[in-house]
Amino acid sequence: MSILVVGSVGLDNVQTPAGSRTRTLGGACTYFATAASLYDRVHIVAVVGSDFPQEHLDFLRRRNVDLCGLQIVEGKTFFWAGRYDEDLDTCQTLDTQLNVFADFHPLIPDELRATEYVFLANIDPDLQIEVLQQMRAPKLTALDSMNYWITSKRESLTRALTMVDVVLLNQKEALQFAGESNLLSAARRILGLGPKALIVKKGEHGSICFMRGKGLGDSLFLAPAYPLEHVVDPTGAGDTFAAGFMGYLARDGGLSAAALRRAVVHGTAVASFTVEDFSVDRLRTLSLQDIQARYDELRYLTYFEALTSAECGGFGEPI
Repeated sequence: MSILVVGSVGLDNVQTPAGSRTRTLGGACTYFATAASLYDRVHIVAVVGSDFPQEHLDFLRRRNVDLCGLQIVEGKTFFWAGRYDEDLDTCQTLDTQLNVFADFHPLIPDELRATEYVFLANIDPDLQIEVLQQMRAPKLTALDSMNYWITSKRESLTRALTMVDVVLLNQKEALQFAGESNLLSAARRILGLGPKALIVKKGEHGSICFMRGKGLGDSLFLAPAYPLEHVVDPTGAGDTFAAGFMGYLARDGGLSAAALRRAVVHGTAVASFTVEDFSVDRLRTLSLQDIQARYDELRYLTYFEALTSAECGGFGEPI
């Protein structure tokens, strides 16, 4: 099986308390493809300008990433500059230049329209719909979005949500879209549109996967973030979370509730590696064995045993 990702490929200027980088490899597609390629073959559909460095194209090809859907047009590549505060929780955008990305319309090559796993990175929901309309019965579709599209293109985003299996949003975005102050209520509204699962990303506080189960234990899965002492650059963490999630499911082939839970933990593990260095630099040397080891650590960190009868007061009933 393979994975199709549609979104941005760009160049970034990033400042964090740990340092800074200029014109480094960036974009949601880039982060996703670099990480997901550890699991399976990845096809990128995006656009870059004639100024995009050849070394980055060579790097992606070496990562088992197919670039037949990458448009290279005359002009400048999408550019973003941002600065993170001391707590790394807030990022100030210093500059955004859409450049050739402003006129981008995703054209899915015919040979990729039967791809079974499709991830729509954070782009205009009208473009996400264009992609979905070109695909032939994928096994799993997922999309990411942001507050800008919730405000400016709510109707289109709502339509896109009805067309996918999995939605990934951060907590503020989920509450904003649903118009709710309670996350459980927000999740219920979003799942009511049609998705089978909603993953709410909470940064350093982990993530929550909401599913359509009947009981709380069937419909809710809580995953903590992996504890890190030093975070270098949070850019791309959400995209690589999605990569670990989609990559595991494509490799495993299952779509059960148990598989979704394991996929969330894979996403957590991959994202934790991403933030350890700037751009995709930590991912360059990452292996599936590294991810599996961190998966096992997360499993150990969150394990606890059932209460015994004595601990329940001797009557076999919870205290």
